Amino acid sequence: MRIAIGNDHVAYDLKLQVKAHLEAQGHEVTDLGHHNDQRTDYPLYGRAVAEAVVAGQADRGIVICGSGVGISIAANKVKGARCVCCSEPYSALLSRQHNNTNVLAFGSRVVGPGLATMIVDAWITGQFEGGRHAGRVQMLADIEAAR
Repeated sequence: MRIAIGNDHVAYDLKLQVKAHLEAQGHEVTDLGHHNDQRTDYPLYGRAVAEAVVAGQADRGIVICGSGVGISIAANKVKGARCVCCSEPYSALLSRQHNNTNVLAFGSRVVGPGLATMIVDAWITGQFEGGRHAGRVQMLADIEAAR
């Protein structure tokens, strides 16, 4: 799978660990930054990752900031992005199965490396179930289109 990943300065170290975990599983990871721990602004990276996913340059995206919240809001401003902010694997899995999320967010100040990789693994392996959920995902797209 092609995965775009992005982060702010607070999440730099965790991003490197998640990236290494994904690459060890054979995924192709495109690192859209931030590339150090010097202060930066999370909206830049939430947007960049979401745009890469929506443009088809990546199959899915992962964004990380201190809480996961701000960067997920930025990603969700990109038309076509469905970003979920998770701090445990169950919601990550259900977001794939029921909401067909294409971007995952979490916070480096909320989860440690072990939990982060568990969340990522649940989300990566989750498959959209379609069926009754497809209509609901379409309703989300309709709300977005009306904006």
